[in-house]
Amino acid sequence: MAVVEAMEIQDSAIFDELISVRDWIRWGASEFQRAGLFFGHGTDNAWDEAAQLVLWSIATPWERLNQIVDTRLTRIEKREIFSLLQRRIHERVPASYLTGTAFFAGLEFNVTADTLIPRSPIAELIENGFHPWLVDEPEFVLDLCAGCGCIGIAVAHAFPDAHVDLSDISEPALAVAQTNILRHGVTERVRTVSSDLFAQLPGCYDMIVSNPPYVDAEDMASLPAEYAAEPRMALESGLDGLEFTRRLLREAADHLNDDGLLIVEVGNSAVALEDAFPDVPFTWLEFARGGQGVFLLTRDQLIAHAAEFT
Repeated sequence: MAVVEAMEIQDSAIFDELISVRDWIRWGASEFQRAGLFFGHGTDNAWDEAAQLVLWSIATPWERLNQIVDTRLTRIEKREIFSLLQRRIHERVPASYLTGTAFFAGLEFNVTADTLIPRSPIAELIENGFHPWLVDEPEFVLDLCAGCGCIGIAVAHAFPDAHVDLSDISEPALAVAQTNILRHGVTERVRTVSSDLFAQLPGCYDMIVSNPPYVDAEDMASLPAEYAAEPRMALESGLDGLEFTRRLLREAADHLNDDGLLIVEVGNSAVALEDAFPDVPFTWLEFARGGQGVFLLTRDQLIAHAAEFT
């Protein structure tokens, strides 16, 4: 049923039977399960996904759910909720694209179909101040393949004296990142830079953090429909998922200061990376909240193994 057609049933029994916020979340979750939706872009289950959309529809923050879960909804609110839930089912797009917002490291960001939806475990590293890997607070940081800018802006919040570059090859993504710079009031310390890897980044950094494209060809062919809503160029990276990462490893040392750190997420391509560079001492970071496939290398390690990256 098209969304426009669905709106025409506003006076049907369902609007009379579903009264409270709880009713609509429960019904939405059931419909999502029946539709076989995929979750993983901020939520990992049907209930939380439905709750996110219902709460956004009535302009209520997540932390107030328990206070309002049994409150009654107006017919106008029900109509808006119904439309949004139907779009989630029929368009097969993640909830964050429907709301235009996503959370990362406790901060809210604008997102569009020009950017990936934030979900990197790197958020946990930022919240922990990159402890114990970072000895001194960084002065210059690069968020490479920044997308909406969530990693770099979160770093700027964690380190109030840091200057951060948000770099991406996608101009539309950088436009979204700029809205987030303004949203979080960090214009004096955070800037966007249009660059293919380091081409337009001549300087050096104390830390480079990157969530680059890393999905291999096999995984790209079998991704759930929800991933098709995200920019393909931000996901795929050649046959083994390492096309971009190989370039990054070859060039990163030249753009790190002494004692600089490179932190990169490669997800499921971690195995391929270790197979490709068996002698490189990747430090694979662990996360209390789950997540994997994020490595750390120092500038000295990159230099020591430079010949292997050529």
